[in-house]
Amino acid sequence: MKIVVDCLGGDNSPEANVEGAILTLRKHEDLKLILVGDETSIREVLEKRNVTSKRIEVVHAPDVVTGNDKPIDAIRLKKDSSMIRSIRMLREMEDVDALVSTGATGPLVAAATLRIGRIEGVRRPAFCPILPTMAGGVVGICDSGANVDVSAEMLQQFAIMGSRYLEGAYRVKNPRVGLLNIGKEDEKGDDLRREAYQLLSGTKSINFAGNMEAREFLSGDYDLVVCDGFSGNVLCKAVEGTALELLKKIKTDIYSKKKYKFGALFMKKMFMEEKEFMNYQNYGGSVLLGTEKVIVKGHGSSDRAAVRVCVDQAYRMVKSKMNENIRKSIMEDAAFREE
Repeated sequence: MKIVVDCLGGDNSPEANVEGAILTLRKHEDLKLILVGDETSIREVLEKRNVTSKRIEVVHAPDVVTGNDKPIDAIRLKKDSSMIRSIRMLREMEDVDALVSTGATGPLVAAATLRIGRIEGVRRPAFCPILPTMAGGVVGICDSGANVDVSAEMLQQFAIMGSRYLEGAYRVKNPRVGLLNIGKEDEKGDDLRREAYQLLSGTKSINFAGNMEAREFLSGDYDLVVCDGFSGNVLCKAVEGTALELLKKIKTDIYSKKKYKFGALFMKKMFMEEKEFMNYQNYGGSVLLGTEKVIVKGHGSSDRAAVRVCVDQAYRMVKSKMNENIRKSIMEDAAFREE
């Protein structure tokens, strides 16, 4: 298996990208990596870590796509950037299976859609990040920012694609799918949500569990939440932000009184475990579901541990033949509707 790693564009690039990729390489013996970016910087990191593996290829692409670049301009004018070069390799090289990038979201989505293309039958690709639940499992949210305006049919496809992703990459059996809404009753929400509810209820390839209110997101009662990209992005960032601020509040309170500090000494291990549990870096990036080849978008602030999880996500998606399963489910659903 070959995975391309875009080594520029993130806050901690290229060190985090290269080091995270190396960690994944050591885990999977059948994995080869193509590291794309400034060759000198990449080789400096490899030398620093004393890595000389024959399973690593370095491709020189010194330009960087930033968040200030308009997507179309980035595609047309920054052909020597690490992101656009990586996309081109993913498109042109049949033996390249996946791409991992921590670069700008807009240009990546545009380049992937225009240059890689969609799986047959898929209306729009969608982001699907993973977060931990209070029950000890994980929950995906699809879409989390790729599509602000959606139709009921798109939400239906998000449910299908997200279900195949969780089954293949995370071994979740028959994922429970919830539709993000303002209430649990089936008549709740606007016209879009009510229409989507009816479609999801009749979709045989998913396990639809009904409407879900935002406060239930981390409960563990759902494995996948389906929504438009605007609502999904707000939900995802609100949850992440709440977790981070809660940790800060706990730390401030502990240091506010001597008796709290004394008690915290006995709970230090527990606090560290909770911190790791709520750290989004441990759960990888947002997978772009629906494109012809596997693409994982990591957080811009990803450290090497986060990049390692992103590359491992891509590996598991390819191994599970996720895209083939998505294609099959989408086409079966289309055939069912025609009947």
